[in-house]
Amino acid sequence: MRNTQIARPSARHRMRMRLLDAVDEDRRNVDVLLTALQQAVAEVHGLGGMVHLPGGGMSGILYMVADSGLPESMTRPWLIIPARGTAPPSKAARDDTPTWQAHLAPPDPVPGRDPAALWPSRVPAGIGHLSVPIPGGGRRRGALSVLFAPGDEPGPADSAFLNEVAAWMSSRLRSSGILNPSPTLLRALENGPGTREALPGNAEGMPSITYTWDLRTGELTADRPVEEVLAGIDPGVMAGGIEAWAALIHPDDLPGAVTGFDMGIQLRGGFQDEYRIRRQDGTYLWIEARARTLMDEAGTPVKVIGTLRDSSGTHTAAASVGRALRHMSDGFVSLDTDWRIGFINEAAEKLFGAAGEVAGALLWDIPALHALPDLEQRCRATAAEGRPAGLDVPGPDGMSWYHLRLVPVPEGLTLYITDTTERHLREAERTAAERAAAERASLVQRTTRELAEAVTAQDVMAAVADGVMTPLGATGLIMLGMADDRLTVVGSRGYSERFTRLLDGKWTVADNPVGDALSTRTTLFISSPEEFLKRYPATEILVREGGNEAWAVLPLAVPGREIGAAVISFARPRVLDDDERTLLTALSGLIAQALERAGLYDEATTRARTLQHSLLPQALPELPEVTTAARYQPAEQGADVGGDWYDVIPLSAARVALVIGDVMGHGMAEAATMGGLRTAVRTLSELELPPDEILGHLNDIVGELGTDAFATCLYGIYDPVTRMLSYASAGQPPPAVAQPDGTVTFLSMAPDPPLGVAAPPFETLETLLPADSLLALYSDGLVESKDRDVTTGMSHLAEFLSRSVNAMPTSPADGPGLDALCAGLSSDLLPAHGALSDDAALLLARTHPLDAENVAEWPLPEDPVAAGQARDLVRAQLSDWNLADEDLIMTTELLVSELVGNVVRHACGPIRLRMLRSRALICEISDASLTTPHIRHTSATDEGGRGLQLISALCPRWGTRHTRTGKSIWTEQPLPVPGEPG
Repeated sequence: MRNTQIARPSARHRMRMRLLDAVDEDRRNVDVLLTALQQAVAEVHGLGGMVHLPGGGMSGILYMVADSGLPESMTRPWLIIPARGTAPPSKAARDDTPTWQAHLAPPDPVPGRDPAALWPSRVPAGIGHLSVPIPGGGRRRGALSVLFAPGDEPGPADSAFLNEVAAWMSSRLRSSGILNPSPTLLRALENGPGTREALPGNAEGMPSITYTWDLRTGELTADRPVEEVLAGIDPGVMAGGIEAWAALIHPDDLPGAVTGFDMGIQLRGGFQDEYRIRRQDGTYLWIEARARTLMDEAGTPVKVIGTLRDSSGTHTAAASVGRALRHMSDGFVSLDTDWRIGFINEAAEKLFGAAGEVAGALLWDIPALHALPDLEQRCRATAAEGRPAGLDVPGPDGMSWYHLRLVPVPEGLTLYITDTTERHLREAERTAAERAAAERASLVQRTTRELAEAVTAQDVMAAVADGVMTPLGATGLIMLGMADDRLTVVGSRGYSERFTRLLDGKWTVADNPVGDALSTRTTLFISSPEEFLKRYPATEILVREGGNEAWAVLPLAVPGREIGAAVISFARPRVLDDDERTLLTALSGLIAQALERAGLYDEATTRARTLQHSLLPQALPELPEVTTAARYQPAEQGADVGGDWYDVIPLSAARVALVIGDVMGHGMAEAATMGGLRTAVRTLSELELPPDEILGHLNDIVGELGTDAFATCLYGIYDPVTRMLSYASAGQPPPAVAQPDGTVTFLSMAPDPPLGVAAPPFETLETLLPADSLLALYSDGLVESKDRDVTTGMSHLAEFLSRSVNAMPTSPADGPGLDALCAGLSSDLLPAHGALSDDAALLLARTHPLDAENVAEWPLPEDPVAAGQARDLVRAQLSDWNLADEDLIMTTELLVSELVGNVVRHACGPIRLRMLRSRALICEISDASLTTPHIRHTSATDEGGRGLQLISALCPRWGTRHTRTGKSIWTEQPLPVPGEPG
């Protein structure tokens, strides 16, 4: 937009000319002229403009064929001007040169028309008038005129641009087909519209004058005196030639008459017109003129012969018909062959708008008809087929309706408009009644289905509220149960919390409508508050606080047991009809059965949830190697519980096992399988097996359960000494690792299938974790739902972890902070309560490496002296760690000495001693042998076999762990509590 505004005038000129070149070739002359005129006025910043062209055989006349931007009062004096006048359009056309007039003035008069008398009184002084000639190709020229504001004189560039536009007008007019009409058009013009002859002669037996107009001399001759046929007309008008005849034409009709003559002569055919001429007494007479152009041998028009007759009677009849049409009760609109509105009566104005605003407009441009996008196609099809058609149209007020009957006629199309609002209202009411009945039937059917599918008391409450309140127009529903002969509120809709508190547990079944309905097992209907209080005066506070005025009390009972009642209330007094009462009576039994099933479901759900929670860890262990937090969210649907689980298992050498798994499906069997797998994982972990072997054993266990049993599991071992995480997965999504700087990645995973269908061996992967990394293990229910795929869910998980890690406190071992993070992550990823379609488990672990100062390791010789060296190393290291408790030192020396002695006697080297100070004091003796030592019973005479019994007695935990190079025998002793005596 800015480039356009600052463009040089020549560039703007070229741009506008390119716009004109884009005008369609098939556009009408008037559209071509008007488009060019608008571009010209806009470019030179004019006030408005006009186009004048010569009038065919009427020599010496220029008539205005287009105008833009000027009020009608200013254009009226310029409709017809003399070609030899002094006004700028006349001089420009005559002299073939631009003409400037600094002060706008009326044009010169023509016979019978004085522009000065028509000149508006409020034209501002100083308006400039520039006219440029429109080239005529050797013929008479026209002129393009632009008016300028006072003091705004056009420059050379403006004149040059207007000359260029005028030349474009001339070229487009010459190429428009007017001077070279098709034979079909010539024949149509020669014969006139329809089958009527455009030839001289009587029309419908009426007297007429036959005249001849010599185009070379302008002479007019007639076969009889003009006053014999056209009473009151000046007898000498014919002697004055064509200019004298034009002077008698009504000013409003003159442009059309001139255009008709001009077109007929240029097209060398026949033409017909009707216009008014002035009598000698100043009144006007309607005449019908028919004519035909005669050519010489060279094809040049030389004469026009035609007939004139008095058509005032026809117009009087037409006026009478017009008045009748104008005031008829139905709407009537006539369209011409260009689909423009020519006549509209008062009734049609209600739909289309005022006649003065829509006259001449295209039918489909009327705003009230914009709701019919195919109106143009339908009108054209009706005219082409020649058969009437009809359509309905909404009124502009949005409430009324009209029927449009389209009737084709030779002169165009007529529309008959009938107000059908009442019929539409009746149809709408009938349709609404039918729709309401269908909706009620559908709602009842849906309520019955939803009651059959309801599994909780709240499901039953929602089904009744949605299915019964709407079709009955109820405003309140409250579902009541019974406990120890007192009413309890199961659920409510449309009641305040204050009212439900007033009712819940504070009223007995007796002396109220619920007791009567249950005792008789029939639905109770109360149509007004007066009736309610008359029958149950003690319930006045309930009537007052509830704010309703009619009630239906449905007893809810099953064989052998009364459940409660459903009370449907209405805001106004209401008497239910027989159909509604029958419906509620039938529904009461379905509601009771649904509530009975819901009660059984609630009991089963409670037992299932209790079982499931008992199978999950009651509390995660507090370990210095990892800070952990976990969340489990059961699925919403059904009484069946899921099989998601997690665990944190301390291992030897300060290592920690992190486990998460999911048994496919929901139900008690799946929950039991989950408990068995969790127990198996803990048992296998005690055997110090690597992750791939543990998954292999679990795969065997799941496979033995049957072909329809599947489970996923991820088992990882974190070593705080090396900061390595070893893990293997069977169908689980990859864990996320959030580094301290907030970077989040997902661990690489092997595409192993779930347990039960996998084919071992599984693959164990390793990754080095930065210090204080945050590890997130999760089941697929956390990141996948019906509205979100796994990839999107994992992206949300990574984004939340990144934001949260950056916002967490600096203390990496902050347990409450990690628990809050776990809760926030679950809330962010999981849908609202009650909308979870699958179980979800989440385990977060913040890793803490074991500092080098808490690790000590030495090689030992394969010699009996190794035991003594080990004792010395232990004593020295414990002293360095400020663990100088003599009992601890002596016990540790004894344990290490016994283990080293066993290796020297029964295994092979190399031998290594490692000590760790972590959650306990850990001692490890490693060798290259794969033989696992076992405690055995010894007799009194056995010399050996008591070493492992001694180790078992001296430390609470010990065991053997196989490594890549052999095995390690380890012991754990509790560290002394600071402040307690040794």
